[in-house]
Formats: sequence, C-alpha cells, structure tokens
Amino acid sequence: MIGRLTGLLAEKSPPQVLIDVGGVGYEVDVPMSSFYNLPALGERTTLLTHFVVREDAQLLFGFLTAAERAAFRQLIKISGVGPRMALGLLSGLSVAELTQAVAQQQAARLIKVPGIGKKTAERLLLELKGKLGPDLGLPGAAIVSDDQADIVQALIALGYSERDAGAVMKSLPPDVGVSDGIKLALKSLSR
Repeated sequence: MIGRLTGLLAEKSPPQVLIDVGGVGYEVDVPMSSFYNLPALGERTTLLTHFVVREDAQLLFGFLTAAERAAFRQLIKISGVGPRMALGLLSGLSVAELTQAVAQQQAARLIKVPGIGKKTAERLLLELKGKLGPDLGLPGAAIVSDDQADIVQALIALGYSERDAGAVMKSLPPDVGVSDGIKLALKSLSR
C-alpha cells in the first residue's frame, strides 16, 4: 500500500497531478481543495495517499490533509459511492462543510455537488451520521452555525488551512457575526 508520496510536482492537470519521486512519476488524482493549495511546478510536495486496486486499474488518490483522506475513506465505505464520487464530493465541499452538512442533515448542500442526486444525498447523510467529526480529527466538527461556516470559508479563501481556520474558530465567541468573526480570526492568526 502506498500511504504517502514526497517528491517534485512535475505536472498539474486537474484533477490529476504527476509527482516525481526519485525518478518515478506517480499519477495521483486529488480533490480540487488539495489541487488549489499545491505548490508551483518543480516544487517539493507531500501528499497522503489512498491506493485503490481494481480488476481493470490501479488508482492513486492524494490529499494534502489527513482530514481529507479520512473523509474520503469514510465516503468510499458507503455502498454505491466510488472513489470518483468521493473525490467529486471533496472537490465540491470542504471537509468542514461536509461535516457540518452531515451534522445538520442538510441534503440540499450535498445536492449542489455535481453527480449527487436527492436519493444519494439522503443515503450519504444517513450513512455518515456520527462517522465524521472530532473522533477523526476533522476540522469544522465544532462549527454549528452558517455564520461560523462563512468565517471558515473566508479564512480558507484567504489562504489559511482548514486546520488553522477550525482551530481559530474555537477562540471566537459562538454568536459572533461574519464580518466581526473574520476580523477577530485574522487578528488571532496574525499573532
């Protein structure tokens, strides 16, 4: 089993990247959340991986965070959800958003992801209930309101990791508004 790759980023062609590890190029499919946070071509990077062996193919999926890989592994355990659908879900929703959607049983958020219909979304919510959260070390498990989710998404859009955004949320008052929350979070993160 290939659990992690560290090497030079040789090619980027969404959703696939080519990692050169000691002269061997590994083609790795990554969710768009990881893809956008990869370094420039020629730079050194590390991806946590999940290796899938099928009768007709051997596929390698890569993730920048352990939370993404853990969520991917939970998703592919669900009957009818293959690696491509799981990758699509993690490309359409961050781990924090997926965790919040499951915690609040919001099928509408899952349906917005291409390839996910109403029945699939409902099955995902049922199967994932109680399986995503703090026990997996997933950030965002403590997020309970839409304002908090908006603050986390703003921080991620500004270049902070999900882990940093999730950690700073714990120090904010639970009833803080979006604009005040972003200001407080930025002050906290700049220290």
